[in-house]
Parts: sequence; structure tokens; C-alpha cells
Amino acid sequence: MKNLDNTTVQELQQRLQQLQPSTPAQWGRMNAHQMVCHLNDAMSLAMGERKVSEVITFWNRTFIRWIALHTSLPWPKGVPTRPESDQFAGGTKPVDFAKDRAALHAALGRFVREPRDFRFGRHPIFGELTQQEWMHWAYRHADHHFRQFGI
Repeated sequence: MKNLDNTTVQELQQRLQQLQPSTPAQWGRMNAHQMVCHLNDAMSLAMGERKVSEVITFWNRTFIRWIALHTSLPWPKGVPTRPESDQFAGGTKPVDFAKDRAALHAALGRFVREPRDFRFGRHPIFGELTQQEWMHWAYRHADHHFRQFGI
């Protein structure tokens, strides 16, 4: 299972550079630019800079968390996100694709940089995560959405 680290961050950044505003989604409602903004919002959440409503239940913080972060099972398509990260609700609205893509590129790099200049936030579904779980989540979340656009 891959984690976000200095090697995989370069892989994700290269995949990000392949993404164009016109890249079609293979599933879901978001367009490519909305997906970039969604990933930026998620990285801000992970780095403790964005707050979203929580739905932490025993089921979510134990079973779902274990499956999502401790197995290699593919994440299901179409699972709803929290409203504050939902591009059709309170997520950051796309403005300039090149700037938003550059911001995501930088956020991915910042996430793996040592020493960190941020403190991990609290996951709105899984609760408190270890550093290793955050690194695994970050890779899997970005990979899931890049696969959504065939990259």
C-alpha cells in the first residue's frame, strides 16, 4: 500500500500535470477543475487549516477507517463528502485552473516536507489519525480522484 512520501508525491504531481480542464470524468459529477479544488480543500483540512462538519461514529472511526486506510481495497465511487468539501455545496469554487492546479502541486509537496509547518487536523469521518494514516489517506484520496479522470 502506498503512502504519500517524497517518491509518491512526485508521481502524483506528474499525474496532476497531465490533467486538463477538458479531461473527462469516468464517473461522478465533478469536472476536472472542481476535482482540483476538492483535493485542495481536502489537503487544507488534513493540514488543520480548514474545518468541516464531522460525522464520526463508531462505525466510521473503526470499520470504515480500517477498510479505507489499512487495506488495499479500492475506494467506492460516489461516496458523498462533507458539505464543506463538496463542489456542489460549500467547497471552494473553481476560478483559475492553472493557479488552482499550482496550489495543489504545492500543497502535495508541503504535505511531505520535513519539518512540517502545520499540525494535522482531525478527519471529519475517521476522527484522529496517526501521521502514517494521514500519509496513506493523502495518497489514496488523490489517487482515487486522479483515477476518476483516467490519470
